[in-house]
Amino acid sequence: MNPYDAARRLTRVLRESPEFKEYGEAQKLIAGDSAAREMLIDFRKEQFRLQKQELSGLEIAPEQAEKLEKLFEVLNLNLNVKRFLDAEFRFSRLIGDIQKIIGEATADLLDHTLMQQFGEALNDEVDENDESE
Repeated sequence: MNPYDAARRLTRVLRESPEFKEYGEAQKLIAGDSAAREMLIDFRKEQFRLQKQELSGLEIAPEQAEKLEKLFEVLNLNLNVKRFLDAEFRFSRLIGDIQKIIGEATADLLDHTLMQQFGEALNDEVDENDESE
């Protein structure tokens, strides 16, 4: 089978999956509930801000983590948001599992030494650019 045809078939199968359908229905509920949508947006902004802080090498204070956890608890009291987050998690897990399967199937195609050399060369280039600024 042609890989493109297989990808199109996978797309059709995904669209028919309960995870995809539930996620779509949950998105419609959120779209029609402005209060829930705003709560979710606020939560995602805070979540993203903390992830960005962590990726920058800055420590997340316990108070910050606690605030995010409390926001999450409040979000889960809203049934539309809870349904959305649960559906999003299940659909994301499905996609992640598929990516893992594809990754495992193609892992032997990669020359890991060559990939490491590419990565090192890119890091060296970034370091040189940082020093020249």
